[in-house]
Parts: sequence; C-alpha cells; structure tokens
Amino acid sequence: MPPVTALVGATVVAIDGGAPIRDAVVLVQGERILQVGPSASVAVPAGARVVPMQGKWLLPGLMNMHVHFGLKLPGAAGAELVNETDGEEALRMADNARRSLLAGVTTVRLTAEDHGIDFMLKRAIARGQAIGPRIESAGELIVPTGGHGSLEADGPAEFSKVAREQIKRGATWIKIAISGGISDSHGSISAAPMTDAELSTIIEVAHRNGVKVTAHNGSSEAALQALKFGIDCFEHGYHLNDEVLSKMKAQGVWLVPTIVVSQPGAYEFYRKIGSPDWYLERVASTGKDHWAMLQKAIRMGINVALGTDQFPFEPNGGTTATVAEAELYVKAGMTPLQALQAATIQPARMLGLDKEVGRIVPGQYADIVAVSADPTRDIAALRTLDFVMKGGAIYRDDAHPEPVAR
Repeated sequence: MPPVTALVGATVVAIDGGAPIRDAVVLVQGERILQVGPSASVAVPAGARVVPMQGKWLLPGLMNMHVHFGLKLPGAAGAELVNETDGEEALRMADNARRSLLAGVTTVRLTAEDHGIDFMLKRAIARGQAIGPRIESAGELIVPTGGHGSLEADGPAEFSKVAREQIKRGATWIKIAISGGISDSHGSISAAPMTDAELSTIIEVAHRNGVKVTAHNGSSEAALQALKFGIDCFEHGYHLNDEVLSKMKAQGVWLVPTIVVSQPGAYEFYRKIGSPDWYLERVASTGKDHWAMLQKAIRMGINVALGTDQFPFEPNGGTTATVAEAELYVKAGMTPLQALQAATIQPARMLGLDKEVGRIVPGQYADIVAVSADPTRDIAALRTLDFVMKGGAIYRDDAHPEPVAR
C-alpha cells in the first residue's frame, strides 16, 4: 500500500458552500484523498508523513480553462519566436507548465497549441518525465482560411477531416475561431466568416465523437449562428449582446471570459513583450464592451469557468493572471465563493471531470493548494498561495521547503 500523507491543522474551505472544516485532517494515499474531517474524528495513521498546516486554508487546486503554453503574441517577444523549432517550443511549453503548477494551477485546458506538442507534453507529465498540471487539450485552433488561427480548412469535408485528426491525436475538445481576434492584423472581431454547413458539420463531428466544441468569439452574429448548432462554450465573448447571453443561459453554454487580457492589469505584460501600438489600441477599444458583457453574464447566472489567455503564472495587477482573473470576477459581481467555484468545481463540471477533481473529498485526486486567509471572505487571499499538492505529491511548500519531493 502507498504511504499516507496527513495534512493537519488547516481549515478546509467548503467549496460547495456551508461551514468549513476547522482543525482538519486530510489523509492522502497515493494520488487520491483517503479521508477528510476534523481532527477529533479523523485519526492520523501510524507511520504517516505529517505535514503541519496550522493557520492555512485548504482549497482544491486551481483550474485554468484558457491556456496556451506555447503562446506567441504580436510584438518583440513574439518576433523572437518566429523561427522557433518544435523542439524548442516543447521545452518552452514544459517550462511554462512547471511554472503554472507552482502557481497553484493543477488542471488546465489548452486552447490552441502547435503540431501536437500539447499531446506530447500531456503524456510526458503523466509519465513523470515533466512537471505540470493535468492537461485537457483542444489541439490546434481550426479556422476558415484567413481566420484567427493557423489550422485552416474550407467546406464541410475539410472541417470534418481536421476535427477528426485532432481527436485522433488526443483532443478532448475541439476549438474553432468563429470571429476575428484582438491580435489579428486583418479581419473583424464582429464578423461571422464560417458558413452554416461548415459550422454545423464540425460541431456534429465532434459531438459524435464525445468531444465538446468551444469557439474563440467576440461576435454576436457568429455566436447566434453557433448557438443554433449546439456549441458548448465561448472563449472571451468580447462583444456579446443580451440576446446571445440569454440564449447561452437557456442552453447551458459555458463562458470562459479571459477578462484579464482586456483590462488595465495586462498592460504590464504587453509592455514587457513589446506589443505594437495597434495591438494596444485594439485591447483598449475591446476592454469596455468585454467588461460590460462579463457583468451581465454574472448577473444572469451564465456558466462561467475561469480562463486567462495569459500564462497562468504571468504577473498581472500585482498577482498572477489566474488570481487576477478571479479577483475581477468578484469586482464584476460574483461573491468570493462563486469566484472560487469558477476556478475549481465549475471547470471540473465543464470538463466532465467533477468526479475526479475540483473538491477536497475522499476519492478525488489530491490536488490541493493552501492560502493564509479565508478566500470565501476575501478573494485576495489567493495572493498568499504558498503550498501546492498535485496527485498526492507536494510540489511547493514555502513554509517547509526541505521535504518537497520534486
């Protein structure tokens, strides 16, 4: 039997609401949580490895549903990567995966990577050859010719083929771009360039293979078209109108807002990578509508799963992009608990993995992070995150760095 690790003395956040478990014992065996409860009712087995957690609040590992480990954006930093080989990109992505895990993000959904490197990285992490979060991936971003992405297709037959190729490689989502994007030097965010036949076919093909479809989208016209054919999720949603939001609510469609990319906290990042003036102007012009859309979506109770479109660990507003995204959800109208849920149980539900991750309960993977204050009272407590466990292995423990295994 694998040895037991006991996290003792912390308060376990009630991620579904209700009273937290104070002076808790969390027993972990192998990759899974064995038992959770107050110290008065959960005994620490003889020989267990005891990790003292007094004064800490434990919550499930954070989940980020819009990540590109191989991100390249317009600007000086992106220009340096123009001639990057697949091998160089794989190493860069592995480093970004490791840094994301150390920032408390234990599960990601990759929403467009190059040449199948995402699937290679996922396998390497699963084998212990690399360190990083659990990965769900959409493979490459599928677009009509001239669209916001690199894997181009035209006509229903081509869209069917490229979707099936991504699923064959291991994609658990398909991502399409149904409008232009902020980083495009051509095209319009408000356009809807895909035909009904193209859009309906790729959604049908994915669904027939048990795979969900998400769409990069800022266009209300394109959103209404996609909703007609059963789209599962929208990324960004910069300019979505009330009609779209109402239909999303009625159909249970997910929104991954990536609000950090269009708000002031991201400008530090854009300056760092040398973003050109035209790009900054597009960010500024998009940000106002993006913010208003998010506030409406929260008021309407639309399904929201946290995603950043920046590296999860990237500095943003004095914290990481992941934490800044959650803080902006509160500013836009969520309670701190709702924002925590958008970073844990809601993404788990969206991915169909809510029996495996997203809660600190027996049987789930021991993906656990710790902070120094109650995040259900103040979401900024996430800024104090200093402990990361994934699958029962401790990858970060700032208070006791010596026993960290990796």
